[in-house]
Amino acid sequence: MSAIDPTLLLGRWDLTIAMADASTLPAWLEIRKSGRQTLVGQFVGTHGSARPIHHVKVDGSRFTFSIPPQWEQGAEELTLAGEFANDGMAGSIRFPGGQQTTWQGVRAPSLRPAQPPVWGEPISLFNGVDLAGWTPIQGENAWSVAGGILTNARTGANLVTQQRFGDFQLHAEFRYPPRGNSGIYLRGRYEVQIIDAPQSEPATDLIGAVYGFLEPSAIVTNGPAAWNSYDITLVGRMVTIVLNGQTVISNQAIPGITGGALDSDEGAPGPILLQGDHGPVEFRNLVLTPARSGV
Repeated sequence: MSAIDPTLLLGRWDLTIAMADASTLPAWLEIRKSGRQTLVGQFVGTHGSARPIHHVKVDGSRFTFSIPPQWEQGAEELTLAGEFANDGMAGSIRFPGGQQTTWQGVRAPSLRPAQPPVWGEPISLFNGVDLAGWTPIQGENAWSVAGGILTNARTGANLVTQQRFGDFQLHAEFRYPPRGNSGIYLRGRYEVQIIDAPQSEPATDLIGAVYGFLEPSAIVTNGPAAWNSYDITLVGRMVTIVLNGQTVISNQAIPGITGGALDSDEGAPGPILLQGDHGPVEFRNLVLTPARSGV
């Protein structure tokens, strides 16, 4: 193939990685220009947070980069190589443990709203009685309902709605134990963090954050063993997060999927996912107001 025009690589890309068991896992890549000619970026793998890429190297029709391991098994660098074709990408990836497989990528949609949504009628996602409307996935189910509270007792399955949503407003009340760690995935792709951490300075891995991407303006928590609340508005990829009544992220763009996303099809509706694979957590009063379609 002829040499690639490096500017064709610029932008955000939704990736799909083919795994050895014939399943697929989502990933995400951003490539941007630094100075006159250097390409840099960031990458979200099959799990974990966004990692910086200090140099995307281009050689003829091929590009490649390497980044240090994060949560993967193995001590070697993760290396991704690919080629650009027909406004898409494809190539190979080598994980820190030595496993190698293939991937494909498409340009991420803009998802910039043309006009404000018109909101429909609120939907109670949780009936306070049982798990109707929800499905445990990706592990052994440890979710149960008692006294109007949805409880994950231990590290186990995540819980996902059977309904899928586009733009919405979500109210959720949650309670976590000391050192607790959970999250709410919007459309199953963007994790809003729930965690008990001692830091007082905001960060992209603390409560109120969109994990790995968006830092809240303040740490606003009632602490562990107390009820906290999120009011989240997602329109396209623009998100506003109100934590315990205080706006901590105001109409900011979520760059791409976060680690642990269900898929990388950012333009499609998706479910609400409650993270249960990190430990105990409780939820109540889960109410979603969807945008009205065709308005």
